[in-house]
Formats: sequence, C-alpha cells, structure tokens
Amino acid sequence: MPRVIRDTLISVRELAVTVGPFVLLAVALLAGAYYLLKPTPPKRVVLATGSEQGAYAAFGKRYQEELKRYGIQVVLKPSAGSRENLRLLRDPTHDVQLAFVQGGSSAAQPTPEEEGDDKLPLMSLGSMFYEPLWLFYRAESAKKLNREGVITDFSQLRGLRVNVGARGSGVPGVMNRLLLANLMEREDIQRSNLDLTPGVMALLEGKLDAVALVSAPESPLVQMLLQTPGIRMVEFAQAEAYARRYRFLSAVTLPRGVVDLSRNVPPQDVVMVAATCSLVAREDLHPALVQLLVQAAGRIHGGGGWTSRPGQFPTALNTEFPLARDAERYYRTGPPALQRYLPFWLANLVDRMWVALISIIAILIPLARVVPPLYQLRIRSRIYRWYRDLRQIEDAMAQKNVPEAELAQRLDRLDAKAVNIAVPLAYTDELYALRSAIGLVRKRLRVTVTGPSI
Repeated sequence: MPRVIRDTLISVRELAVTVGPFVLLAVALLAGAYYLLKPTPPKRVVLATGSEQGAYAAFGKRYQEELKRYGIQVVLKPSAGSRENLRLLRDPTHDVQLAFVQGGSSAAQPTPEEEGDDKLPLMSLGSMFYEPLWLFYRAESAKKLNREGVITDFSQLRGLRVNVGARGSGVPGVMNRLLLANLMEREDIQRSNLDLTPGVMALLEGKLDAVALVSAPESPLVQMLLQTPGIRMVEFAQAEAYARRYRFLSAVTLPRGVVDLSRNVPPQDVVMVAATCSLVAREDLHPALVQLLVQAAGRIHGGGGWTSRPGQFPTALNTEFPLARDAERYYRTGPPALQRYLPFWLANLVDRMWVALISIIAILIPLARVVPPLYQLRIRSRIYRWYRDLRQIEDAMAQKNVPEAELAQRLDRLDAKAVNIAVPLAYTDELYALRSAIGLVRKRLRVTVTGPSI
C-alpha cells in the first residue's frame, strides 16, 4: 500500500463504510419525501380558452409565452366560452386543468351535462380582468326607433334581431339576467345563438340588428367594432344599479378617446357593466404551477387597461370559487423570498421540501452520534483481532503441547502481518502496542527455550 495512503489521519474507506448506511437512509427518506410531495411541476398543462378571435385566446397565448420560459407547455383548448370551460374543468374524462371563467357562470342553472356527483372540485387563482358587456347595434336599425339612431335604454331592444352569444358561453346568462331586470321575456327579442365571429359578420351584413359580447377590450373583434362606421354601442346609464342587483357585475367606465385618441373614439366617457373573469383550476393542480400562473398573471394583467387601473388586477376579490392556498399567499405577501435569489426550480424545490428536510435532519442528528464510536471500533478491530492469535500462542507456550520452533514461526508470521496493518496516524500507538506485545511473547519464548540468563 502506498505510504501516502497509510500515513493519513483518517481512513476514508472505513469512514465511508461507517457513514454509508446513514447516507443511504437519508437518500431513501429524501426520495420518499420527493415521491410523496412531488415538488417538480408537470411539464404540460391544458388551458381552456374560448373563441379563437376572443380575448381568452389572446391571453392564453401570452400565458404560453410566460410559462415557456420555465419549460412548461401550455396547450390551448378552444371552446364555446365560459360555461363550456366550467363543464370541461369539472368533467374527469377531459384533460383540461385550467380555464378562463366569466363571473356569474357558476351561478347559472346547470345543464344536464354539468350535473352529477362525480364532478371535480375547483379552485380560483384570482380575478384577472374585467369583461364588459359590449352591446353593439346598427345605427340604421336604431333609426326605426328614433331619428337620432341611438339606443339609450336596454328595453329599446324589443323586437330587434339580437345575437346573445353561443350556447356554452357566458353571454346568454348575462343577457337573460338583464332581460329579467327590465321585466322583459326571452321572446321580446328575436334571439340568435351564433358564435362570436359569425355573429359579428351577421351584424356587419345587416342580418342582425345587435350583437352582445362579454369580452375584455383586448378582443380583436371588440376593437374592430368600436371603430366601424355605422356601428354604435349601448351605454348603460344604470350600470351601478345592475352591479348592486347582481354581485358578479361591476360598473366600469370606458374613458373618452381611449380607443383612438386622434379620432376621439369614443367621443365621451361610456358607462358599462362588466363581469370579472377568473382563472379557475382543478383542485389537484400542482402548487408550483399555481405559483407560476399567478406570477404570470401579475405580469400579463397588472398593467391596467381600458377599463381598469394599473395594479388593480390580478386580485383575490370577486372570486366565485375558493381561492387556492398558494394564490392567496401570493396576493398577501408576493412571490416567495427564495425566488428573488434562486432559480425557480431550486427555490420551488426548497419551498416544497423544507419541512421534509428539517424532519430528516431531526431524525439523522441523533443517529449520527453513533458514527464516531462505530468508526473507532472498525479501526481498532484491525488491530485487536490479532490479539486472539497472540493469546493462543501464549496458551500453547503455557501448556507446552506445541514445539517451540513452531511457536516461533507463528510469532514471526504474526509480526509480519502486524507490520502490514494500515491504520490512520491517530491509531499507530495501538498498532505499536500490538507489536510490543508480540515482542514480549517472543522474549518469553526464548527464555523458555534457553533458560533465564544469569
């Protein structure tokens, strides 16, 4: 054995053998905790949006870009709208884990497909933005009502051809409540249930008199209709009354000139009613994904818009579902402190595993106290086991049943083995004690053979 290995303060091999079981135990406990806690989020999540021309789809693409930075793929699933999104979330046969849901959708009368005891529980990640009710109409159609061609009251829609949104979206539910509030029956308007894009096209072609949309201002179709000649928008002068009557509605203002400052569109402040859109998820959505999504929501929706102030969204207010625990923590204290200094994957790992780490350390610290005695025992056993052979030689000398020459050979072999024993420097005194004992026995053997010297 090389001298540099022999002349060390500790034995790496014995230390590794002694500590090894404790390391394996710690690894096993960590692996078990990792398996149970699952700190790493899945790499794929399905987000139900809505019409491909709507605001939900536009926001969905921004969430795709945000989570792509963390290696997570957001799969967008088009749908008819808010009501269908809720159905997809609650249905365990679909893989939708996340969806945009318009305020008031959960309170609507459930369809047969939405009923049942096997529906999955849901939670909210917060309110994300306002969805005003945009009630666009043709000025030409309104001229049949008055010379100015202006509709100033919801009840003036009687008899008009109105598209109230596709079945499965949240628009029909809002329109039904407004009809009820104005003591109107469903048959008082000529209803149609076209999808968003076909409904807008029918309005532009004169096949419809009015079309109702519930969408964020970011919707391309909303922005197009606001600037289309001959298309006007109903102003809800009683917006505050609607908001007091229905908790899921809010009164908002579309500021003068916000659509186009150069052309002063709209020409005056417009009072509107708006639902609040929430980001809703299944309760089993991974907590790390919840953290990523609410942080992404802060970057996407926090800048304000046509109907909201900067910092107003996202918020924990106006949610119809229980707020996710990790989302509630974000709204209360902001992102976890570790994420300000560590990469997300490492900060998330520590954040999810710290309880398990502390528990494992609490278990291992008492066990680790036996490591030094075990290490000493293993090192000394290299030396002490040869004392048995030395004792056997002494017993043979005392009984005189073995020739002295053979005993001398056995002592020589034992001494040669002792010379080759490798122990750390801290234990060489015990090695030399063994060799001294061998020398003492050899001296006694010589006395026995030659007799005591005079």
